[in-house]
Amino acid sequence: MPRFSANLGFLWPDRPLLDRIDAAAAAGFRAVELHWPYDTPAAEVRERCDARRVTLLGVNTSRGREGESGLGALPGREAEFAAAVDQAIAFCVAAGGSAIHCMAGVIGDADPAAARDTFVANLRNASRAAEPHGLTLLLEPINPKDAPGYFYSTVAEGAAVIETVGAPNLRLMFDCYHVASVGQDVVATLRRFLPLVGHIQFASVPDRAEPDSGTPDYPDVFRAIDALGYAGWVGAEYRPRAATDDGLGWLAAAAAAAAAPAVSLMITRRQKERLRELGFTEDAIREMRPAEAHAHLGL
Repeated sequence: MPRFSANLGFLWPDRPLLDRIDAAAAAGFRAVELHWPYDTPAAEVRERCDARRVTLLGVNTSRGREGESGLGALPGREAEFAAAVDQAIAFCVAAGGSAIHCMAGVIGDADPAAARDTFVANLRNASRAAEPHGLTLLLEPINPKDAPGYFYSTVAEGAAVIETVGAPNLRLMFDCYHVASVGQDVVATLRRFLPLVGHIQFASVPDRAEPDSGTPDYPDVFRAIDALGYAGWVGAEYRPRAATDDGLGWLAAAAAAAAAPAVSLMITRRQKERLRELGFTEDAIREMRPAEAHAHLGL
C-alpha cells in the first residue's frame, strides 16, 4: 500500500490548521502537506506535528495577487518570487518540512517563451537557495480547466523545465487528478516520468473528490504505484463531498487490501462496469459489499 499523506489545504477545511494536524493523525495519516500555512507560526506547526508523530512534507510558494496562482513564470515579478521562496524556505526550516511547491502562475498576455525563460532562471536561483537546507523543489502542472492560462498543464512540460534547469533538488509533483483531467493515462504517464517524480497526489475526476468514484480507477492506480517501486508519499489532495471523516472509507479499504493482498476489498471501476452489464442498478452496486460483488462476477 502506498504511504498516504493528508493535504490539509483541502481536508478538514472547517478547522484551524493545528486542529487539522490532530484530525489527520487521528484518521491514521502519518504525514501532512500544506498549501499556504503562513498565518500559523512555524514553531507551533512543528510542535503539533512532533506531538502527533506526523511528518510535515511541504508547502506552496505564494499565489501572488488574486487570480495569479503563483509568481514563478511571471516576467517582471522575479523579486516577488524570490521573496516567496525565501518565505517558504524559512517556514520549512522552522517547521520541519522538506519540500516546496514552486507555483508558476497564470502568465496572461506574457510571451510564453519569455515566461519559460523567467521560470527557468527563477528556479535556478530557488534551487541554489534551497540546497543548503536539504529542501526539494516541486513542479506541478495544473490542468487548464481548473487554472486557465496557467504556465503549464502536462507532466511532459514540467519534465522539460526540470531538464533545462538541471538542478538535482528539482522534481515533479505528479498529481493524478491533473494528469487524468488532460486526458492522459495516469499509470502510463507515471511509469514514463517516475525517475523525476518527487511526490504524488490524487483526487477523482471530474469532481476532485474522494478516490472512490469517477476516474481513474484508484485501486488499480495504487497497486501500480506499489508495483513501480515508488517509495515516497502519496497525497490525498481532494475536496471532500461532505465531512472529511465520513469520506475516508477509501483509506480503510486500501489498508485492508494491503493486509490481505490476495483478496480485493474494493469494487473497482471495471468491476462496476461488468455489474452494470449483468443488469445491476447504480443503487444496487453502491450498496453492494465487495465480497458480494466478487461472487456475482465469479471472482
